[in-house]
Amino acid sequence: MRYAQGGGLTAERRAFRERLRAEAAERFARGDDTAVVAHDLRVTVRSVQRWRRAWAEGGTRALASKGPASLPLLSDELFAVLERELDKGPLAHGWPDQTWTLARIKTLIGRRFHRSYTIQGVAALLKRHGWTCQLPARRALERDETAVAGWVKETWPHVE
Repeated sequence: MRYAQGGGLTAERRAFRERLRAEAAERFARGDDTAVVAHDLRVTVRSVQRWRRAWAEGGTRALASKGPASLPLLSDELFAVLERELDKGPLAHGWPDQTWTLARIKTLIGRRFHRSYTIQGVAALLKRHGWTCQLPARRALERDETAVAGWVKETWPHVE
């Protein structure tokens, strides 16, 4: 199964699925038919066939959840190193300006940790650790704050 947000199953959902497999194991021990077990548990017949095969080879323990299907490529310790690298800025890593993009962070991860992420994977990694997209505040050098404040007080209410 693929998940749009890159998540996968939550711990609660994995526990629910494990309870289903345990129930199936009890039904296998009683000798219930595969189709009946699938219908009663509201899962596919193929899943029940796979569970029955695993149960026959390793018992109920073979049906236990093995945790998430994949682990993050960067551990929390390596992400802390990545944050230190990001704090140095893009200029320190050879880019011509002070803008971090997902593509640049992806390249940095590849260079520094020899791990391959997709752009979406980099975005999910940063979001998981509390980072957000930031847009630079571009202000004209000639900007006159008093003129702007006056415009907001006097002109904007008439425009509105």
